[in-house]
Amino acid sequence: MSTFNGIVSEFPEIRIDFFRRNPDQLPPLACFLSHVHSDHLAGLDALRSPFVYCSLATREILLRLERFPCRINHARGIVEARQQTYKHLRKVLKALPLEAPTRLQLRPGYEIQVTLFDANHCPGSTMFLIEGQGKAVLYTGDVRAEQWFVSSIARNPAILEYSSGLKRLDKMYLDTSCLEDVPFQTKSEGIVDLLTKVIKYPPNTVFHFSFWTFGYEEVWVALSKALDSPIHVDQYKLRIYQSLKSRTSDDPYSPDFHHTVGIAALNGHMCGNTQHQGCLTSEQNVRIHSCEKTNMCPVAMGPDVVSIRPVVCRLPSGQTVAEVGVGGGGTDLSREAALNWIPSNDIEELLASLPASGGINGQMKQELAVVLKNMAASGRDLSLNMGIEEFNDELSADMTAALESLLERLRHEPTGTEATHASPRADGLPSVILFPFARHSSYRELCHLTQTFQPKDVWPCTVDQWWIRNRASVGSLFGRYCSEAIFEFDQQRAALFSQEQGVSFRQQQIPDFDTQTSVGHETISLVSSHETANAEKGLNEPVSEKAAGCEAGLPAPKQLSPNAFPARLSISTTNLLSESELPTSGNQDGLDSPAQWGDCSVSVSQTLSHNEPDDPSQALASHLEADSQTTNVSESSTISPGHSLLRREAYSVMVRNSSNGDTWEPISLLSTDGNHQSADVEL
Repeated sequence: MSTFNGIVSEFPEIRIDFFRRNPDQLPPLACFLSHVHSDHLAGLDALRSPFVYCSLATREILLRLERFPCRINHARGIVEARQQTYKHLRKVLKALPLEAPTRLQLRPGYEIQVTLFDANHCPGSTMFLIEGQGKAVLYTGDVRAEQWFVSSIARNPAILEYSSGLKRLDKMYLDTSCLEDVPFQTKSEGIVDLLTKVIKYPPNTVFHFSFWTFGYEEVWVALSKALDSPIHVDQYKLRIYQSLKSRTSDDPYSPDFHHTVGIAALNGHMCGNTQHQGCLTSEQNVRIHSCEKTNMCPVAMGPDVVSIRPVVCRLPSGQTVAEVGVGGGGTDLSREAALNWIPSNDIEELLASLPASGGINGQMKQELAVVLKNMAASGRDLSLNMGIEEFNDELSADMTAALESLLERLRHEPTGTEATHASPRADGLPSVILFPFARHSSYRELCHLTQTFQPKDVWPCTVDQWWIRNRASVGSLFGRYCSEAIFEFDQQRAALFSQEQGVSFRQQQIPDFDTQTSVGHETISLVSSHETANAEKGLNEPVSEKAAGCEAGLPAPKQLSPNAFPARLSISTTNLLSESELPTSGNQDGLDSPAQWGDCSVSVSQTLSHNEPDDPSQALASHLEADSQTTNVSESSTISPGHSLLRREAYSVMVRNSSNGDTWEPISLLSTDGNHQSADVEL
């Protein structure tokens, strides 16, 4: 699920894929929408201005989407839903053509140039190349960067100067939904895997393909052609996909205009005066079904129906990695209810108002608190795991039942490898078919994309607990493919982390130890509440420059917005492999795993305890004694674990400089301790 807050630092006048008002930022002069998945629509329903630029297919789909956001009615103890559409944005949404550089004037004397490129993710999904005022960024949105796709983009004339190295992108805003170092099967390999299985079934077998979101249209076309059968879909899906076809006149024989690639195969088309049918139909008496899971037709509910489900990839062991929820948009084509976004300062009041009886006990409240705080931090709505048909005629449902349904979904949400437990059919063939078909890029594909453009910096658009668990940073993940070692994300995360440690020390009333400058009135936590205690135990020292930017001497940012980093993301929605230790050594050639990349620190949250006393006051005394510049004890050629982190860092930089004659890393002054906290008075 995207956690991007919409702010592009190179172009602060625009917002991308996040539309909630930010009181700390000026209102945007232009907005951009990469595609229609729900995690990219936060706040869009309340937007009235400015214009929102997107592809034509995205505009047509969005105008026909139906949402059912819910709010909690405390007085009646119910959850109330309402039907929400985006029809009111008809005059706000402005479609731009693909691969055509377009100049947009944001204000008199200030304009930017925007170019849209297909993102290989779902119908209408695009990447944005934004240029102007001497800056250039590429926002990928959600992207599947298969090798053929990257090669196609790289030779596109509208972006060729950046892929050839004539110019460099200042930053690439990258889809980091999947960062485990696991290779993904290509889409074509996944479809071949599926077709190889379905052709083994008898010719009268009925299949149901779980099509819950946009992005699997290629599978529809391949299945329909291989089995020579149309595909039954519900009226909601049919209405959305038919909107992607239009005619230039009312003449029944006029040519069709299809808004994105592949739609003609779904909706049909005219050839001369002959109408050719597409593979989607409202007829139920067919072999393939993708009707809504909460309202299946009688044929799809038959006892011998074979279920087809996509997964992210298949591992060498034969296990598969679950797909549901990866990258968000998990229920975009299922009309399910979603809990409206709740500000963090309203959560305690909400929890206090929940009844003590009726199934909402103390443990349930604690679980809800974690879920709601994560939702508040992400700025996105949260699916309740309830179809709208479970609500009464007034579109309301019992609050306790709704919250229990929410927790049930989160408890049983697939978070790793998935196994098929369904019983086989009478003929011995499986009743459930799993096939690999990822809509997001694998880590190696992201490395290939980054290496192709070699931007100056990379900004991750999805940040979750995987980053904390695996001690990851932009420098460790993508630093070797960047043309410069800026890593602004790592610097800002280090500054926030240092601020948290400073707050912890001030609460312990240790004077003059915290020298970090406050970055805002509200502290943003990088880890979940249940991890904070463990983090504070071993992280009572300032974060080193190496951890901040993977390069010694990188300065911390002077000013930092509190919204620069999404806070408290303890519920990971990237259903990848289970947590495992990364290798610490190996071959340096090729696309290595993050932990194999030399001296770069892979975490700003790594435990930095060096056998110092547990008591903070003793740690401070030991720290000052070790760093005092008035000591007469000569230093040896080695440094012990008891020395301070800053001195150890300087020593490491010195060793690297003496052994590497090609590059020189600057060594900052060690004058922040030893009675040198105050600036010298000018004479």
